[in-house]
Amino acid sequence: MTLVKAKDVRSMRKEEREQKLKQLRDELMNERGLSAMGGAPADPGKIRALRKQIARILTVEREEES
Repeated sequence: MTLVKAKDVRSMRKEEREQKLKQLRDELMNERGLSAMGGAPADPGKIRALRKQIARILTVEREEES
């Protein structure tokens, strides 16, 4: 998992952002599934980090809409 910073997101093309967003959402769903099955997470902060990265991308997309 690589950290996505806001300035990096702003420099991406729209298609790249959409692809990264889909990738992050898939990874989040996978991590939540592992957690729901009772498995101990290897990285406890990963779910929170994924949610923050998704929020960053969505924020930049909404900024560009207006």
